[in-house]
Amino acid sequence: MTSHIEAVSGLRPKVRRAIIMVLDIVMVLIAVALSLTLSQSRLSFEAFSSAGFACWASIIVLSHLLFRYCGLYNTVWRFASTPDFFNILKSCAILTVTLYCVSLVVRSFQPVAGLNERQFIVFFLVSFTIISAPRIFYRFLRDGASWRILSRGTGKTSIKRAMFVGKLSEADVIIRFTRTAQPAEYSIVGILAIENGAPEGTRIQGVPVVAIRPRLVEALEEYAKGTASLDLLIFGSGAEHEIEEYSELVRVARHGDIAVVQFSGLSQLGQEGKLVLDAVEMETILRRSTVPSDVKRISAFVGGKRVLVTGGAGSIGRTLVKRSLELGADAVLVADNSEFGIFQLSQYIDEQHHDRLKVRIADVADRRQITRVVSEFKPDIIFHAAALKHVPLLEENWDSAIQTNVFGTLVCAEVAARCGVAQFVLVSSDKAVDPSSVLGITKRAAEQIVSALHGTPPSDPGGRRPATKFIAVRFGNVFGSNGSVATIFQSQIEAGGPVTITDRRMTRYFMTVAEAVDLVIMSAADAASRPSGEDYAVYMLDMGKPVPILEVAETMIRMSGKSPYTDIPIRFTGIRPGEKLHETLHGEDEELVELGISKIFGLSTDVVEWSDVQVALAALQQSVKNQGKAASLAVLAGLDRAKKARGSTDQRAIPKTAGQAT
Repeated sequence: MTSHIEAVSGLRPKVRRAIIMVLDIVMVLIAVALSLTLSQSRLSFEAFSSAGFACWASIIVLSHLLFRYCGLYNTVWRFASTPDFFNILKSCAILTVTLYCVSLVVRSFQPVAGLNERQFIVFFLVSFTIISAPRIFYRFLRDGASWRILSRGTGKTSIKRAMFVGKLSEADVIIRFTRTAQPAEYSIVGILAIENGAPEGTRIQGVPVVAIRPRLVEALEEYAKGTASLDLLIFGSGAEHEIEEYSELVRVARHGDIAVVQFSGLSQLGQEGKLVLDAVEMETILRRSTVPSDVKRISAFVGGKRVLVTGGAGSIGRTLVKRSLELGADAVLVADNSEFGIFQLSQYIDEQHHDRLKVRIADVADRRQITRVVSEFKPDIIFHAAALKHVPLLEENWDSAIQTNVFGTLVCAEVAARCGVAQFVLVSSDKAVDPSSVLGITKRAAEQIVSALHGTPPSDPGGRRPATKFIAVRFGNVFGSNGSVATIFQSQIEAGGPVTITDRRMTRYFMTVAEAVDLVIMSAADAASRPSGEDYAVYMLDMGKPVPILEVAETMIRMSGKSPYTDIPIRFTGIRPGEKLHETLHGEDEELVELGISKIFGLSTDVVEWSDVQVALAALQQSVKNQGKAASLAVLAGLDRAKKARGSTDQRAIPKTAGQAT
């Protein structure tokens, strides 16, 4: 049977269409004969007389023209659906009415005995049935259960057993396309439905709904451990946004050696329908929902402007550069002290944007260099992403951390003010909250510099130009950035292990770099739209739930096709100097304020006076010059204490005008 069906499928489309046309004509003639027989009619002329042949010929020509006009031969019947069968019904109805009208005209000239309305009603029913039947039978053989059984019997294909997780409407589409794919690759054996009202135990095209929420994880574990093994887990599009158990389902699948993919659309090449299935990467299983970007708003903010990105060769910096170019920035200048990083950046940026990309090798702490760069380029926006950020390394190299993270921020901010840059945006870190490391203390100081400048009146003697708006945007770890746990774990896995983790209890907030960058730009756009006195010095991104580092390591090992602890050992080394078990995104003295923007909050917080910052930085400069680590960190810690002391006396805070604190 399979060989005959494959032979028909292998014919050219025009040949197949011609066969269908001939078959339809035969079916119409059979329908005429059956309608006369079933209604027990006796015509006044013989079927094979000259009048009979004229009648048959007229029916053939008329039916063929009507079927072509109704588009009956424009459908690929492997992918036919309800509207296509309705088209057959419509075509048969039109043919029946047309033949009846013709018969009335003929009978007005020459009476014909044995012909009445009853025959035409029977003809309509019979014609629709026998014209539809071959198409249904062909489709059943091509993608029904019998076809798959026969195909397996030939030994030509190896079909993977797959479980689908998602909406029933998507399940219907995916089941159909997995059955019609050539060669057949997947067979959906069960559906995990995410709709709350989905009927468990029912079937979609013969495939059972095996579980509904909240039993998704439990059901998948049963399949993963039971005799009915699975080869593939297919998520519906957007499932990571809609299913709270998404990461746990991925974990169960990985643990059971089940490949995980996600449905992202359909592709039709010629007459072949194919599913587009994307591999599920680590970025998609973070315990948070990604946020669709308000591209219109951030494009309006960046479009046509000149953008300077310090640290533009780093992970976040280069994505800021690329995104600014994509959003229509007039020009983007990268200031970075890494020659190799700038070279890599040129490979990362699409060639179509190279004419708007400019680079300068510069140290952000060198006031002369930064002044020249800003004066010549004349940016509208500065994204200050330049920073040293490796926690244990900076404990030893504390002076470099202060020079780059503190004085580098100071230099760039003051130059921005003097040169009249419209907006200065500091890329900050959750390490700045209740800091316990050199990195955290220096990032906290950078935030304080920006916050103090944000709240400084334009008339201040050492102040800024009124046009400059200063903000900081605080968020957690960016997954896959240079030096992040993801890149470290990946290199350790490729080396055969062990994967090293400081403490099995450690958690971190994670965000994809693309989402973080869009939210940073959105924060800057919101700040630009607010009048002075009603804006926020610090914005905070909602990172969702913290993710255990151990889970990240185990998942990455499974994604590499290996088993944790068996193929790749995991070793716990103990917490390093400056590290915390758990990070936080805001302090107890900071209030979150909803802005009406998804995943972005304003922070209502006390601010250090700019005069206090200047005094502290002068003392810090002297301490660094004397190579006194303890004294230098004490100066920065004292600056933070001064902020809290001032806040407890006069409670100087940014007004909460954007909404209620959460």
